[in-house]
Amino acid sequence: MKKRIAALVGLVGLSLHGAAMANDTGKWDYLITNARIVDGTGAPWFRGAVAVDEGKIVWIGASKPDETRAEKVIDAKDRVLSPGFMDFMGQSTLVYLTNPASAQSRLTQGITVHLSGEGGSPAPQNDQTQPEPVMIAGKPYRWRTYAEYFKIMDDLGVPVNVVHNVGAAQVRRVVMGVEDRTPTPQEMEKMKTLVDQAMRDGASGLSTALIYPPGNYQTTGELIELAKMVKPYGGFYSTHMRNESNKLLDSIDESIAIGQGAGIPVQIYHLKAAGVRNWPLMQKAVDRIAAARVAGIDVTADIYPYIRNGIGLGSFVPPQSYAHGPQAFYKTLSDPKVRAALRKTVETDTSWENWYDHVGQDWNNVQITDDALGADLVGLSIAQAAKKRGKDEWTFVFDTIAAGGVGVAPLSMNEEQKHIGLRAPFMMINTDTSPASPDVDGLAVHPRAYGTMPRVLAKYVREEKVIPLEEAIRRMTSASANRLGLYDRGRIGVGYAADLLLFDPNTVQDHATFENPAQYSTGMDYVWVNGVLAIDNGKMTGARAGKVIRFSKPAS
Repeated sequence: MKKRIAALVGLVGLSLHGAAMANDTGKWDYLITNARIVDGTGAPWFRGAVAVDEGKIVWIGASKPDETRAEKVIDAKDRVLSPGFMDFMGQSTLVYLTNPASAQSRLTQGITVHLSGEGGSPAPQNDQTQPEPVMIAGKPYRWRTYAEYFKIMDDLGVPVNVVHNVGAAQVRRVVMGVEDRTPTPQEMEKMKTLVDQAMRDGASGLSTALIYPPGNYQTTGELIELAKMVKPYGGFYSTHMRNESNKLLDSIDESIAIGQGAGIPVQIYHLKAAGVRNWPLMQKAVDRIAAARVAGIDVTADIYPYIRNGIGLGSFVPPQSYAHGPQAFYKTLSDPKVRAALRKTVETDTSWENWYDHVGQDWNNVQITDDALGADLVGLSIAQAAKKRGKDEWTFVFDTIAAGGVGVAPLSMNEEQKHIGLRAPFMMINTDTSPASPDVDGLAVHPRAYGTMPRVLAKYVREEKVIPLEEAIRRMTSASANRLGLYDRGRIGVGYAADLLLFDPNTVQDHATFENPAQYSTGMDYVWVNGVLAIDNGKMTGARAGKVIRFSKPAS
């Protein structure tokens, strides 16, 4: 009966005006009363009550109904009730299985939908990209396709809803390895077949990371051909662009050209203007995207609320250094002549994404975020760490890269460009990190793994008033849902999936810092995932109520 009633309520929608259906003899799972409802559309908040049953929102009213109609009544006490947040690029989802405790880093931010993207992806795989089975809960698992990977996630359960792009670099690794060369016609066909397979299995689109090998070896033409395989399924192209600094505008043009060449929408990941001399480009970048939209081109972007990005120290040398693979490159660093030549290139050549130039050629502006070199160096600059280890800066840098590198956070952006980005109506929000937990990851994470969404609400809405609450929530809910094609989520409306948050906008807060990133955000008092409480009055429930959301929409 409850399923039938929920379906009926979804059909009649809000025409009920808050009235209970006369033939409903069952009880709702939850009734949330006295809430300030921010519905995700950007509309002004309003006071009301919401009922949830069997994973769906089944009733909305301006005044609460008989409380005996629900199994559990939660008095919002004038807190905000909003749709669950969508992380537009949250990196790995495998972490939810290998380290279940990592879910807390997402749920305490209010994240209920996680898009996994960029150049790599969990599938496809082969014996070279996945030489050993992955251990999950003490058992070995292997997969080659998204169908197999999704089956594992279905069987084991996930704490949030997960969406997956197929990575263009991952496809290239499977077919060609990591070498810098042009694919043969046969290799190109194999890569296109793998993208098509991923889309048939339920991927949402094609994603790239064109700053990192082997993604940076992929030409515009190659990417257009791969992106064409996404079109029949209604997918989109998303990208960490080829350049986010002095060639930012050119990279936006390339991204748009790929989308237009394939006939699909475009999403630009973590839009930024990196490097002090490039900061004025942020407004031009936003204007470029806005002009494209006025011209009828479907392009959008996302941003994260930090002025330090997160990359590996190995990205401070030219990407061409890795043309024969990272291990081959590391071996060459034992030669002082190679080091000297690299240093000269890094100090003088800005034709590539030169992060050393972006930080003003000052190692004091590059902060260590990884405890791979020892916990005592986390939070220190490269200059400080080199001094502590008794080395000159360049020796420390090359020694570290040769040993496999370390995570760093370059001071590459400024607050003004964050304000510019957040005010753009087509901008969404992402964490650009995998889920994390203090016991497994320690200090080896960027603070955005723990603090992104609450930081937007605390810093840019409450404190600095860059955008209003309703608009911030729209970016993290319905705007992201529209791009993802999740038209049954991202809003508070009858018939929508019950991914919901209850929080006090005056107290919600991020706590993660670069010096101590492993600190959970606070203030998400209640979090529902598909109508199941994942956080109940501030306490984690351990529920795995998420779903693997599949997008298989072949042309008719």
